[in-house]
Amino acid sequence: MTPRNINQLYQKLARSLPEAKSELIFNNHFELLIAVILSAQSTDKTVNKITPTLFSLCPTPAEFITLGQTKLAKIIKPIGLAATKSKNIITTCQILLDKHKGIVPSTRKLLEELPGVGRKTANVVLNEGFNQPTIAVDTHVFRVSNRTGLAPGQSVLTTELKLLEVTPKKWLLMAHHYLILHGRYICTAKNFNCQNCVINKECEYPDK
Repeated sequence: MTPRNINQLYQKLARSLPEAKSELIFNNHFELLIAVILSAQSTDKTVNKITPTLFSLCPTPAEFITLGQTKLAKIIKPIGLAATKSKNIITTCQILLDKHKGIVPSTRKLLEELPGVGRKTANVVLNEGFNQPTIAVDTHVFRVSNRTGLAPGQSVLTTELKLLEVTPKKWLLMAHHYLILHGRYICTAKNFNCQNCVINKECEYPDK
């Protein structure tokens, strides 16, 4: 895809998604971090059904630790992977208290030292929480990037690095939001909606 087409692609996505943002519901950096950890192999809608009650019970890391892993696992059971996620969250909360005074760190290195936080999760927190120009590549971003020819890659990391390379600077902060929402609602895995796709002209997918 040419630089001109890439810029046009982002321009059209920006027009079609003027209020693009994360669909997770959160009020601060800590809630964002926990919500993103919970969203692994789940959906934002499912997470949003649980987090209002969860965050009212546990607004800070200290309350999570007081709640404990067993009770936390029961609350988040509908999200899936409750045993693993509850363990990671409790340990993460302890690390936040012990090493960061209860504050969510704003660097990739420190975020990725937290249990349950991989590169994608760190990218979401850095972008959505700290306004850093990172691009979190989930299944939707990966699909759109490869299908359209925007940033082809055989791995998530390859696609992320390619996106960072080809995305014009003016679009970097919002690129993740545009691509994930486009993939979630238009360029879906099956029955993708090319007739209502605003970037159909720029897209290089042979079967569009």
